[in-house]
Amino acid sequence: MWAGGERVPALPGTAERRTLSRELLLVLALSLGASGVAAVIRFVGALTRPGGLADQAATLNGSRAPGRPWLDLVWQVFAISTALVPVLLVAHLLLREPGPGAPGMRAIGFDLRRPRFDLAWGAVVAAGIGGSGILLYLGAHAAGANLTVVPESLPEVWWKFPVLIASALQNSILEEVIIVGYLLRRLDQLGWSAPAALLTSSLLRGSYHLYQGIGGFIGNVAMGVIFVWLYRRWGRVMPLVVAHALIDIVAFIGYALLAGHVDWLPTA
Repeated sequence: MWAGGERVPALPGTAERRTLSRELLLVLALSLGASGVAAVIRFVGALTRPGGLADQAATLNGSRAPGRPWLDLVWQVFAISTALVPVLLVAHLLLREPGPGAPGMRAIGFDLRRPRFDLAWGAVVAAGIGGSGILLYLGAHAAGANLTVVPESLPEVWWKFPVLIASALQNSILEEVIIVGYLLRRLDQLGWSAPAALLTSSLLRGSYHLYQGIGGFIGNVAMGVIFVWLYRRWGRVMPLVVAHALIDIVAFIGYALLAGHVDWLPTA
């Protein structure tokens, strides 16, 4: 069996399969699975709050210590760093796979072996998905099916843009390593069919974006389907990490520069 361009070790025993299932559930419970549950709760809260969804805001990068820029910076760095711990856990688990020569993160194509390929295709994917994503968000917001997404509300300090870029990189690494590379590899090892694995990964991606509204959910499910298909084709998550990072960087910095200066961009 193959996943991510590397041969997936066979797991013939029931005990091994149970261990792998528990491992997968624990990784998700410590990361994006828990984020999905939190997003559903937040969405229910938004639905039951007086007023429409479009009248409410979902802030992605906000101040963590208002009026105290140095403490705020420390909190921002801490939050970004600790959010990546599940990625380190996945790297550890992949290195401990049974059999000789466990490939580690190379098993899912998270490495620097093909930088030109990763950067070029990542940019192409970002251009296609980013443009259509903006149109979907604007349409869903106009229809009242989405909250007003505020990509950033950081203070005007020297570290604002570096933190936004770091946040975008953290999002892209965490999501693509866990929800595409690691999840699909483990589901393949557990004998799931390719369509079932694709549906699971895509719906999970949509679930932890549900706090943004229906548009955020649908758009990210569609993105998940495309990303899983590309991962199966390329056997690498690196182009997807690049694409996701570019999409978020443009969204975060673009909002910081354009909010309040153009009529078409919704603001809180």
